Amino acid sequence: MGPALIPGCTGVLVAGGRATRMGGVPKGLLVLDGEPIAARALRLFRRLFDDVLVVANDPAPYAALGARIVPDVVPGKGAPGGVHAALSAASTDWVFAAACDLPFLDERPIRWLAERRGGAAAVLVRFGGRLEPLHACWSRACLPVLDGLLRAGDPSLRAVAAAVGARVIEEAEWRTVDPAGRAFENVNTPEDAARLGLHQP
Repeated sequence: MGPALIPGCTGVLVAGGRATRMGGVPKGLLVLDGEPIAARALRLFRRLFDDVLVVANDPAPYAALGARIVPDVVPGKGAPGGVHAALSAASTDWVFAAACDLPFLDERPIRWLAERRGGAAAVLVRFGGRLEPLHACWSRACLPVLDGLLRAGDPSLRAVAAAVGARVIEEAEWRTVDPAGRAFENVNTPEDAARLGLHQP
């Protein structure tokens, strides 16, 4: 038997976005060490969580990964719509939502973050002066607030975090588990991909 699952939580890969700066290649299919980074993430999530989901409006790029794929409930809202879709589709009270372009997701920081859920509506890290909403835990308690904000306008996930009174982990504390902030390294451009050792499929 391996380590215990993180209780009451679904691992979600948020794979929306058109990846225009990457020439339209779905960022989750970029390859690291011979494997698409989305496949690496889902393999980790299956080890950590009861259930896994991919949020994607175009399921085709991710169909081969063997996870349930759900579309946005409220289309055209970007990452907030992705978290909303995840919370709407999850069978658990919590989701750990991660962007599909994070190549260095790691078990220990995710577990550490999940252990800090007690009594919170959401748990986010502030790193480099910015909240990191797509390496974060969101509870179903956020759903009514998020739903209302989405239907009224185009909120950022940072605004949603403020509206639900999210617990914020400050950088100094986060660095005790992820000293270099490697969990938040992401890929927006071909230059990012080259710097992080990723290549196109």
